[in-house]
Amino acid sequence: MALTHKDATIVMGMLARGDKNQDIAAWFGENPARIVEIENGQAFGTVSAAAATDLPPKGAVGPKARVLRAYVREAVEVLQEKGTGGVAEVIKELQEGLRRFDRDEA
Repeated sequence: MALTHKDATIVMGMLARGDKNQDIAAWFGENPARIVEIENGQAFGTVSAAAATDLPPKGAVGPKARVLRAYVREAVEVLQEKGTGGVAEVIKELQEGLRRFDRDEA
């Protein structure tokens, strides 16, 4: 996946926040070497950091994805069992999954 200039600003914001290079690389599906190239200006020159509000949640994406996947599976099971009668429960389940995903973790 080729990183864009906008991605580079997010990388710089994540670095400024103190994220680990391997977590940043995993977020973008890239090799950590690409993160170093952005950090030292090789890839995009001098790049400003994105605003904190534009950054993804802090922490390794793998564990977050596994948790979110479990919430999605639960939501699908509710829909399969209850049909449209389970929509409110599914919405609650998915909102909790997103809340957990978006939580910053070191």
